[in-house]
Amino acid sequence: MKRTLAPTALKAAAASLLVAALTGCSTGSTDSTASEGEPTATTSAEADAFPVTIEHALGETTIESEPTRVVAVGYAEADYPLSLGVVPIGADKIEYAGNENASSDWFDEALGDIEGAEQPKRFSTADGVPVDQIVKLQPDLVTATQSGITQEEYDRLTEAGIPVVAYPEAPYNTTWQESLEMVGQALGRSELAAQVQADTEQVIADTAAEFPQLEGRTFTFAGPNADPSSFYVYTTMDNRPRLLVELGMENSPLVEERSEPGQFLFNISSERTAQLDADVFLTYATSEANVKELADDPLVKQIPAVADNRWYAQVDPIESIGLSAPSPLSIPVAMEMFVPKVAAAVDGDGSTP
Repeated sequence: MKRTLAPTALKAAAASLLVAALTGCSTGSTDSTASEGEPTATTSAEADAFPVTIEHALGETTIESEPTRVVAVGYAEADYPLSLGVVPIGADKIEYAGNENASSDWFDEALGDIEGAEQPKRFSTADGVPVDQIVKLQPDLVTATQSGITQEEYDRLTEAGIPVVAYPEAPYNTTWQESLEMVGQALGRSELAAQVQADTEQVIADTAAEFPQLEGRTFTFAGPNADPSSFYVYTTMDNRPRLLVELGMENSPLVEERSEPGQFLFNISSERTAQLDADVFLTYATSEANVKELADDPLVKQIPAVADNRWYAQVDPIESIGLSAPSPLSIPVAMEMFVPKVAAAVDGDGSTP
């Protein structure tokens, strides 16, 4: 079933941020009337953009000329070329919080603004990057800046003659700004990428101004593991905390102390849940009934923020995808749907039934 996002969020994601890309604000001509099976773009590469060499954690990639057949590997990776006016021919299936197209609503909304654009061929990366499927698409570029692509998978793709741009440091640790910059370089659209970044940062700044109570407030984003003997805690390296920090919030002292480079979470014993306290506690729940279960759980109630109703347990996964898998398309959705709930929790109007 297709979900409908709040109209303001859709406009922010598909229009305000992408107006330059979707109106052909670029050097060179555009073509948005490609026939079936052909790549589609509304922008062109900037003059003298190629060749370009991009360094990343798995090697060094040189792109000789403007790519037109782009495959995006990673949950939100397809959002990046699309935000720059380039429709990828292949992309991950959105298997968590996806719609009937195995896509996201914000991707589809932006895609719908491009005449003649088709959905990319979707593939699953649940069991690793499907190298053979990607090779069959005959791409001239694979971007994987927010993925978990391995050295072996990278080598197989490059041995097939396909340039691949991987993450800059560690799997799943790339900031949205880094991904946008790297994809912009790979596509020869660095100037446009800088404009899209500025527009996205303005959305974040406007949201921070709308909720001034977030400024300087500490938070912990955590929750119980399937094994009830421990809780997971997101580190400063995870994109959820990173975006909350961009809004003016601060990680709790425990998180600052326990965060290590390249790790996006750590575990803490259930007996120590009181140490997860902060001005606000953020977590996930599977249903409204599960929210009540968490609120009544003695281990969770040890967290002072929960006891004081300064917590928020997100049930609808759409609300916070823009934090966990950020992109210029998804961030405005999180700013509109998730951040007001965080602000309410800071004010003491949290999730306690």
